[in-house]
Amino acid sequence: MALFDRKISATGKNTFGKPKLPSGQEGTSKFPVLTYGPTPKISVREWRLKVWGLVEEKIWSWDEFMKLPQTKLKADFHCVTHWSRFDDEWEGVMFKDLCAVLNVKSAAKYVMQHAYGGYTTNLPLQWMLDEDVILAHTFNGAPLPTDHGGPLRVFTPRRYAWKGAKWLNGLEFMSDDKPGFWEVNGYSNTADPWREERFW
Repeated sequence: MALFDRKISATGKNTFGKPKLPSGQEGTSKFPVLTYGPTPKISVREWRLKVWGLVEEKIWSWDEFMKLPQTKLKADFHCVTHWSRFDDEWEGVMFKDLCAVLNVKSAAKYVMQHAYGGYTTNLPLQWMLDEDVILAHTFNGAPLPTDHGGPLRVFTPRRYAWKGAKWLNGLEFMSDDKPGFWEVNGYSNTADPWREERFW
């Protein structure tokens, strides 16, 4: 299989105490592009991020978003299709830092990520606060490529990668959980790579 022409081995633990290579995964130096549907082409000039639902509604332009606290995060990327990349550097706004400037209502327990093109995926609010979730615009020192979700995507290093929406343009704060695109189509709602939670 061409994806694994250059297998990468990984031993030891990651920064939160789990094996660097989850069960059922193969390490690779490649970064395959996996997308359902066409790739949206969004310039930073036209890009917007909106938050709504159980939160005080707000919309950021690119310039406004870039004034938020910026963080660099070195972490591993795990795809449900059995490949993992290691120790890439992601830069952007940590979800917890974004929430620090929001007026989130106490009834909010879940977040639905919305993307240009219509993709959605869901996670509990507490997981997004606790699990190093980052809204990333830079990958290994360069602007995040469009094929990988640029100008902005969510990266969830403790979940399979579909739990981070590419081409992010909205965050909906909700009291009750509801499935996103892949969850409706049979993928796990929890998506823990170390438990191989790939499907319902």
